[in-house]
Amino acid sequence: MRNKRKIFYWTLLISWMIFIAIMSHKPANISDSYSMAIIFGIDKLGLPLNLVFGDLSNFIIRKSAHFIEYMILSILVTNVVNLYLNKKRSILITVIFVFLYACSDEFHQLFVQGRQGSFRDVLIDTAGGIAAVIVKMLYNMFLKKR
Repeated sequence: MRNKRKIFYWTLLISWMIFIAIMSHKPANISDSYSMAIIFGIDKLGLPLNLVFGDLSNFIIRKSAHFIEYMILSILVTNVVNLYLNKKRSILITVIFVFLYACSDEFHQLFVQGRQGSFRDVLIDTAGGIAAVIVKMLYNMFLKKR
């Protein structure tokens, strides 16, 4: 059972890392079209982002995507690291891993047409990772004990 869990957690983590890399490899115009499609979908749900935020809505969607991508990455990294280390150490390892992967992701974007690496995005990504760690810690402290 433990080996199946390891394989499962590692597979999820590697798959998500590949997904992030694929999304980062999209040229700027394609990446932008994904953001605009999300804005259009949100608008169809009755939340007119463009009316409220104007041109800023694209920025909000793109940065929210960064934050959420790395929240998910953080959860997946934590699952893998917890297989090998105690929970206190896994928090530090997870945050460091998320930060380094965010750095590598932004470096990768330097070589993609129309994209640029941004340390601000590294910070947003890392904040998403830290947010996931905090949510998991709060869950363990308050809800799991019941």
